[in-house]
Amino acid sequence: MPYRAPVSDYEFMLRHVVGFDDVAGTDRFAEASEDMVSAILSEAGRLCEEVMAPLQRNGDLHPARLENGVVRTSPGFAEGWKAIADGGWIGISAPQDFGGMGLPVTLLTAVNEMMSGACLSLELAPLMSMGQIEALEHHASDELKRLYLPKLISGEWAGTMNLTEPQAGSDVGALSTKAEPNGDGTYAISGQKIYISWGDNDFTGNVCHLVLARLPDGVPGTKGISLFVVPKYLPDDAGNPGQANTLKVVSLEHKMGLHGSPTCVMQYDGATGWLVGEPHGGMKAMFTMMNNARLGVGGQGVGVAEGAYQHALAYAQERKQGRPAEGSSGSIADHADVRRMLMTMKADVFAARSILLACAVAIDMQNATGQADWAARAALLTPIAKVCGTETGMEVADTGMQVHGGMGFIEETGAAQYYRDVRVTAIYEGTNGIQAMDLVGRKMMDGGEAAAALIEEIQSQAEQARAKLPDLAEAVWQASETLRETTEWLAGQKDMNDRFAGAVPYLHAFGRVLGGHYHLAAALADPGGARECLARYYIRRLLPEHTGLLAQAQIGAEGLFGLSLEELAA
Repeated sequence: MPYRAPVSDYEFMLRHVVGFDDVAGTDRFAEASEDMVSAILSEAGRLCEEVMAPLQRNGDLHPARLENGVVRTSPGFAEGWKAIADGGWIGISAPQDFGGMGLPVTLLTAVNEMMSGACLSLELAPLMSMGQIEALEHHASDELKRLYLPKLISGEWAGTMNLTEPQAGSDVGALSTKAEPNGDGTYAISGQKIYISWGDNDFTGNVCHLVLARLPDGVPGTKGISLFVVPKYLPDDAGNPGQANTLKVVSLEHKMGLHGSPTCVMQYDGATGWLVGEPHGGMKAMFTMMNNARLGVGGQGVGVAEGAYQHALAYAQERKQGRPAEGSSGSIADHADVRRMLMTMKADVFAARSILLACAVAIDMQNATGQADWAARAALLTPIAKVCGTETGMEVADTGMQVHGGMGFIEETGAAQYYRDVRVTAIYEGTNGIQAMDLVGRKMMDGGEAAAALIEEIQSQAEQARAKLPDLAEAVWQASETLRETTEWLAGQKDMNDRFAGAVPYLHAFGRVLGGHYHLAAALADPGGARECLARYYIRRLLPEHTGLLAQAQIGAEGLFGLSLEELAA
């Protein structure tokens, strides 16, 4: 079925739900007027519908492959990349000094989400470049910026991130890749990296790898790690790709999904690289990339959820089964349980998309104002946006298969591809469990102040909504109060295992309450309309899940280690 970019949903949410007017009201983003935003979203939507969506099945049925050391990409992907690059979409929020548009991260987030819904395998390629652009912008020398940023932003070159090794996954500090000084300002990089998304392609002039490695004087652990840019081809004096560097793609991973996206095992044998940032400062630069990627991966989940929902809805409207009730269409879309699934899918997509955009708005406000409260809000929402986006992607894709019934298990319908493609997003850029531990750990080092400020906003809106939507407002207020009490309990736990044991249910509960908050905002903006109807469904049927989740969060580690490893295996 054809993909429809949710442009109207984005326009409504930016205007009425997540406070984008605050971003457009800053001096930095004053050009992001309502007309410009509408034009950007519409043009990006057209690209997704007409260029990227037709490539969705190509990538799955005709995977990227490695031939004699050369990666051959899926049919049409080269043309898709060119359309993305020519439209300037890789540099939508990149600095104007190097050819970017300099637009808000909020718009970048919306565009990436739509691209993910159209063809996630291809969208991963520009996302990798975007992360590298941001890392270089903040940490590279002026010389490296002048050489690499214009070419990455234009799409002439592509970028990757090389973090993971066979023995160093989430524990990045365990890496063994080495960097030896060459004596001329360059370094010889040696080691192997795995799970490198878009580690190579056959449609850009160069592929630039950001590689974490350890200098000879680097101490063990994360404090001894440095970051290097290591290009596939060494730039000549004119900045053009020259001699081949001593790196290669060893193999492509055989994956559950995302077949159109080549995930590479990369080998570096004394490859020439340049230091990005300070020696032993690689983790700081890495987190710049990771935070960019976490928001982007959350958007991938929401985008796939949108695509899976549209796919399931179209099937449900066409599929005739059972005896039709009087006045019904006769399709399964009018069966009560199928309608329950469709409503849940739609309501959850709205909630996850709202959290994603609210996080992006906070990042833009932080960048525009430099205010600490916006920085704290962005930091707090990043793990929530990543987890809620990816979990929604998996759940909606799974439900979409259920709507299809037996046909959902048949690959020809394309329903299963959404689930196979999105499943890895819960693992990408720090697993969802790590995100939850980050939320109750690092993000609560302030004693829960950032969380309390957000909960106070939720309660303030609920108080104001009592006059117009008293039942919905009361439900949201009560849920936020329970969330506040649990947040205070967690912040008071000194044993981190007591926090970590309930981290995942706590994060999910926070997401549920935020979803109720944003649905309430939508209902206030559309009284008596479809938005209010959807909000009623979410707040009355889905929001109550927060109660059980928060109860789990307050149990702590009690009983978690009650069974020994031997008893677990018995």
